[in-house]
Amino acid sequence: MNKLIYSIILLIFIVTSNAQLDDNKTEFTKADTLRGMLTPLRTCYDLNYYHIDVRVNPEEKSINGKVKIAFTALAPFFKMQLDLFDNMKIEKILFEGRELKYTREFNAVFISMGGKIESGSKNEIDIYYHGKPKEAKLPPWDGGVVWNHDADGNPWVMVTTQGTGASTWFPCKDHQADEPDSVLISIAVPPDLMDVSNGRLRNIEKLDDGWEKYNWFVSYPINNYNITFNIGNYKHFCDEYSGINGTLSLDYYVMPESLEKAKTHFEEVKTMLHCFENYFGPYPFPRDGYKLIESSHWGMEHQSAVAYGNRYKKGQLGHASSKEGLLFDFIIIHETAHEWWGNSVTSKDIADMWIHESFAVYAEALYIECISGYEASLRYLHGVAQAVKNDKPIIGPYNVNQEGSGDMYPKGALMLNTLRHVVNNDSLWFRTIRNLAETFRYKTTTTEEFVRAFNLELGSGYTYIFDQFLRYKDIPTLEIILENFPNKILCRYRWESDVSEFKMPILITTSPENFEFIEPSGMWQTIELKNITPENFSVALNKFYVHVNIKTNYYQ
Repeated sequence: MNKLIYSIILLIFIVTSNAQLDDNKTEFTKADTLRGMLTPLRTCYDLNYYHIDVRVNPEEKSINGKVKIAFTALAPFFKMQLDLFDNMKIEKILFEGRELKYTREFNAVFISMGGKIESGSKNEIDIYYHGKPKEAKLPPWDGGVVWNHDADGNPWVMVTTQGTGASTWFPCKDHQADEPDSVLISIAVPPDLMDVSNGRLRNIEKLDDGWEKYNWFVSYPINNYNITFNIGNYKHFCDEYSGINGTLSLDYYVMPESLEKAKTHFEEVKTMLHCFENYFGPYPFPRDGYKLIESSHWGMEHQSAVAYGNRYKKGQLGHASSKEGLLFDFIIIHETAHEWWGNSVTSKDIADMWIHESFAVYAEALYIECISGYEASLRYLHGVAQAVKNDKPIIGPYNVNQEGSGDMYPKGALMLNTLRHVVNNDSLWFRTIRNLAETFRYKTTTTEEFVRAFNLELGSGYTYIFDQFLRYKDIPTLEIILENFPNKILCRYRWESDVSEFKMPILITTSPENFEFIEPSGMWQTIELKNITPENFSVALNKFYVHVNIKTNYYQ
């Protein structure tokens, strides 16, 4: 694809997720429910471990091998559900040395265990399979395998599956609510290529036919869409970062022609990690290290193995909605922020993906604050606001594997910035953010649970703010009427919102260059303004993301 066209396509999707490709979808099918709902056939067991042991053949565009799944029964059951796209063929499923019967419906696999599995028991099954997995047409938004070639014609293969599902390429319980505690990823590749996956490289096995198997071990819980492979003629260099909890290894895998510029460009990683550890706490996956892996697509937050495709440019492929956006490499900062928000703290249902994306965009603004100051971060967020559509709620429908609006990126970050200024206590605000990252570390959560913890940390109830910004498509409107009398100005105000109890404090000018909080509700209130004209009246819209409707009545 022509590089200019490719860049234009990517920029169109700057702040959208893969769900945006399906914005007009209003009806859901049984296939959606099988993919998105936690039925008893899924909740009856808890994932412990995957061993993904496969051969990836770039010439044939195929995958074949087996996956061992270890699990603990949470309730007695006779049948369980796993997931694997229906174009991938299952050869056999083994349990305790015997072959199990199974049926398939859409991308769901229903396995009959041949007897009762007792609650509390620990079990393993082996699934042998092969096939040509779905190809990603517009990665990373369209999930699947990317079969590509580098500048020298060598195979360059990778996978991105967020939203689409990891079951595009390996059998798994394809739901964010349940993460395996650890994973062994064994990828066999042709000679003269290497695989880079999540976690630590244990060893490289020489196979009889000349292929090599790379064995990577992930020692932390990981959600399915983060499990990845990257196959290519990579060059490797490494560095170290002195973090809060000690030395963190930094490993970089790039194309040969990128090696020298990457050594300079990736220096930003250490500045970023210092900033994020200050705000969010220690890097969540120190045993597994941190990696950036050059990719042919734009990028993805694969845990401890971040895919990087921003072409060693600042901003988003050299573009940004503000000059502050050109101060950093967007993919390095945004995708690494997901190590805390998305990879460590994970939403149970994809409908609550704002927990991932709103915080990742907000982290971009905090990075600007680290390197250029508070006012620069506000200007950056003002640029981000240009992408808000207010087209539909940020929270999507539950139990059908469907995200909400792509506004979860810019509007969600603006919501967090608004809440920061409502709290009006940076010490408390940033302590809360850091405590939440710690409270939900290596856990899956829901909006209700997360907001409840937010309120507890802040010592006040802000559910109404989250509800308005997340559950409705419109932002609140501050109605202002300025009554201009000869000797005084009265300011009447109220909120117009979808949430009836909306009562968010906000800053307005009550006298020249003096902002003070008012506490509007849905009912009209009145205050007198001091030594100010209607022309000089303003609302602190750089700190609060709301609509403002001002009318002025003049009296003689």
